[in-house]
Amino acid sequence: MRFIKSVGNINIKSNRKTVRIIKNGEYMKKILMLLLLAGCGFRPMFSGADTNIYVDKIDGINGIELRNALNAKFGGAHTMDAPYKLVVHLDTPVETYKGLDTTGTATWRAIKLNAHYDLYAGDKQIASGRESASESYTFVRYLVAANAAYNNAVQNAISVLADKIGARTIAETSKYTDANKQ
Repeated sequence: MRFIKSVGNINIKSNRKTVRIIKNGEYMKKILMLLLLAGCGFRPMFSGADTNIYVDKIDGINGIELRNALNAKFGGAHTMDAPYKLVVHLDTPVETYKGLDTTGTATWRAIKLNAHYDLYAGDKQIASGRESASESYTFVRYLVAANAAYNNAVQNAISVLADKIGARTIAETSKYTDANKQ
């Protein structure tokens, strides 16, 4: 019986807290901000619109992962006759040692991925750039654990790289489309 009363008291206290938050206007501020953003014509970059960008093949296993991540950002794989084409050249990962123990053995490493991309609208190059992403990981003595940590760091770096390239590409296609409408 005491358990039931204590659970009931927790609910009453949490309801009082919720009522206090509503009275302080925290929810009203958030609702007001959403209404202001909706009124000014704000449109999120990744609003679910299909961008219709063909991502050319990228060499290597990491290239396959990067291409898949970019296709996911762009609304799925598109055919070669898409209005935009993205060509990405992925460099080999660069690994550096960041931490050494007293015996001189590396305990902390970093992996860095560099990519150069070109964006085309038909045959015209509309954007190009370089992006990089790095990720650190703990290096342990056990081979399986060390390989797993390395692979996880590479996957995280590929995800960051895809986010960077994807955001820049979508911004450039939007800018190019808006410029051609005028």
